[in-house]
Amino acid sequence: MTTTPPRPIGQYKYYDFVMAAFVTVLLCSNLIGAAKAAEVTLPLLGTVTFGAGVLFFPVSYIFGDVLTEVYGYGRDRRVIWAGFGALAFASFMSVVVLSLKPAADPFNTEYQSHLQGVFGNTPRIVAASMLAFWCGSFVNSYVMAKMKVQSGGKHLWMRTIGSTICGEFVDSGLFYVIAFYGIWSNQQLLSVIIAQYFLKTGWEVVMTPVTYRVVGFLKRKENEDYFDRGTNFNPFRLKV
Repeated sequence: MTTTPPRPIGQYKYYDFVMAAFVTVLLCSNLIGAAKAAEVTLPLLGTVTFGAGVLFFPVSYIFGDVLTEVYGYGRDRRVIWAGFGALAFASFMSVVVLSLKPAADPFNTEYQSHLQGVFGNTPRIVAASMLAFWCGSFVNSYVMAKMKVQSGGKHLWMRTIGSTICGEFVDSGLFYVIAFYGIWSNQQLLSVIIAQYFLKTGWEVVMTPVTYRVVGFLKRKENEDYFDRGTNFNPFRLKV
C-alpha cells in the first residue's frame, strides 16, 4: 500500500486558525476557573462537585480529534507541542509576576492577593496539569489515527468518542493522582476522578454533531482527509 506524502503545512487555509483556537481554549481552561470547585445537581447522581475548567477543557480534545481526522497525527503533534509550550510560558510568567513586590498602595496590595488566588497554583498542580495534558492529548491523537486507518475512515463518531475515552482516562487519572494524592483521601480522590472523567467524556458525546460539521467543512475546504499510514508516532518528533 502506497503512502501519500504529507503536504506542507503552508498549503492549508485553516490549519493555523485551528491551532490558535486549540491553544486559546487550552490556556483559558487552565487559567480561568481551573481552581474553582463548582456544584451541580444532576438526576440520579445528586450533587456533583467538579472543577469549573472542566466545562471548557474537553473542547481542546475536540480540536485534537478534528486536527488528527483532517490533517493527520503529525500535524496534531505540532499543535500539542505548541499548547504545551504556551502552558509552560503561562506558568513561568505567573511565577515571575507573582514574585514581584507590589507597589505600596492599597489597590496593588489587594490586587496582589487576588492574583495569588487566581494564578498562584502550587508547582505540583502546575506540573500535574502539564504532564496530564501532554500524555492525554498524545494518547487521544494516536488512538484516533489508528482507528481511522483500521476503519477505513468510517464511523467518525466511534473514533472521536473512542479516542476521547482513552485520552481523558489518562489525563484525569494522571492529573488528580499527581496533584492531590496524599492530600485528599483515597475515596475522595477516586470519586472526583470518576466524576471528572465522565463529565469530560460526556462533552465529546454531546458535541459529536458539531464535530461532524467542522470536520466535513475542513475536509471540503482543505481538500484533505489524511490517513496515518506509515506515520512515525514518536511524540518527540516535530517533523510532519
